[in-house]
Amino acid sequence: MKKNKSILYIVAILIGLIIVNAISSSIYQRFDLTKDHRYTLSDNSKSLITDLDSPLVIDVFLEGDFSSEFRLLQTEVRQIIEEFQLETDQIFINYINPIEDETTRERNIEELTKSGLEPYINTDNSTGKVTQDIIFPWAFASYKGATVKIPLLKRSITQGLQEQINNSVQALEYAFADGFNKLVNAKSKKIAILKGNGELEDIYMADFLTTVKPYYNLAPFTLDSVASNPQGTLDKLQDYDLIIAAKPSIPFSENEKLVLDQYTMNGGKSLWLTEAVAMDKDSLYNAAGRGVSIMKDLLLNDFFFQYGVRVNPTLVKDLYSAPIMLSIGEGSQAQMQPLQWQYSPLAASNPNHSITKNLNLVKFDFASPIDTLKNSIKKSILLQSSPKSKLEGAPTTISLDAVTQSPDEESYNQGSQNLAVLLEGEFSSVYDQRVLPFKVKNFKSKSTATKMVVISDGDVIKNEVLRNKPQQLGFDQLTGKSFGNKEFLLNTVNYLLDDSGLINIRSKEINIAFLDADKIKESKSKWQFINIALPIILLALFGFIFNYLRKRKYTS
Repeated sequence: MKKNKSILYIVAILIGLIIVNAISSSIYQRFDLTKDHRYTLSDNSKSLITDLDSPLVIDVFLEGDFSSEFRLLQTEVRQIIEEFQLETDQIFINYINPIEDETTRERNIEELTKSGLEPYINTDNSTGKVTQDIIFPWAFASYKGATVKIPLLKRSITQGLQEQINNSVQALEYAFADGFNKLVNAKSKKIAILKGNGELEDIYMADFLTTVKPYYNLAPFTLDSVASNPQGTLDKLQDYDLIIAAKPSIPFSENEKLVLDQYTMNGGKSLWLTEAVAMDKDSLYNAAGRGVSIMKDLLLNDFFFQYGVRVNPTLVKDLYSAPIMLSIGEGSQAQMQPLQWQYSPLAASNPNHSITKNLNLVKFDFASPIDTLKNSIKKSILLQSSPKSKLEGAPTTISLDAVTQSPDEESYNQGSQNLAVLLEGEFSSVYDQRVLPFKVKNFKSKSTATKMVVISDGDVIKNEVLRNKPQQLGFDQLTGKSFGNKEFLLNTVNYLLDDSGLINIRSKEINIAFLDADKIKESKSKWQFINIALPIILLALFGFIFNYLRKRKYTS
């Protein structure tokens, strides 16, 4: 009887295990118990891939035997991709080590570099030996014949590798979601690149325009027709969601300003890269090596004043600045050397805003300070010079010889200066209670909720041109340093036009705990003893005591 009960008990347990296993295999649930919700995709990310009707293939090149920092990035990349794969069965992944095969190593490096995947040279001396690894922290995503590249590492010239990895982990969801957005969503928003007031030629904005083109429809828009048909020009301009004015140099007429004002009143967004002082680095490369900065009046003072900012006609000099390459020496002994150039501030970003969070330094050239004025508009400072700044009035003579002289650091005491400001809210018209320069159909004195960004230097968007070919924006060919200009501008445009919420993904905080390399070296022997030798000693001691007690028990 007891035997039968035991058999039934065992059978019941087996049947119960089978039922539980069947239920668990049909019901799958993951729980993200991390404090920062690292492994929880945002709704915006999920919405991008829920309706995929073709395979989306991801090729990840971050493969190989790397240092601990890159192994962490490897792991996080795999985990974020797994989260995307859980949302759809249309995502397929290939992990590729492009330098594993010695026979194709050089060819792969060359082809990937030509494709725009810049390798990272990692120098590792943690083991006492200095080693260098070539790493490709990139991925390709392909969908319906289109391919985009996805950066997995956020590089910075001012941060160590651990900080760069930390920022990269935080940006992984955004990086993949941004790439998927380019592939999946059709372009719907329209951007007008203003022309007719001496703005930059397209070749000097080519890299930025190429970067923005996958997201939005771009078109040049001239204000020349304002003189003959202002209302018609305004009607056409209102078809665009955003206008970009890149370094205008010819003053705006009252008719043009009214068109732009009413565009804003009707909810249009705008990005202004404007200057109050006329000065370019190219004007210094002459026999004398100097030029004169002069005030540049675009007749926009009342325009911006009404909206809540003022671009002052002075130049910001900053001890924390980018270098300029100059030939030092005479004749055959002359050599090109990087020398600090206080007229090129390296602007620090606002860490609390989604546009500038985890952003590399942004390089300016001959920037002016921006004052914010009291009104109902919300103002967010996006970029600032360092606290070691000073202001220089115009006109003044600027000479390249100044780089060979040590700056008077005590005079750089005027604090951080605003270089880029975001304005948000319901704007009041510049022409409210004023005589209109032309009759406007449905004139508005108050805008609907809209946004505007004012940057006090047009060179922020300007790429270098070599041999009639535009170069990468934010990359200094002579010094080899990269800056955050392109990412900043792209984030700004995305923020101004974003209707998918992708920009908010950038605000996700993920805290990565790294081991302290210096402490590891200092206490290496101690921890090796604790983890290797101590367990053996304890095991041997236990065996000795056990045998001693056993002998004592059975020999007495």
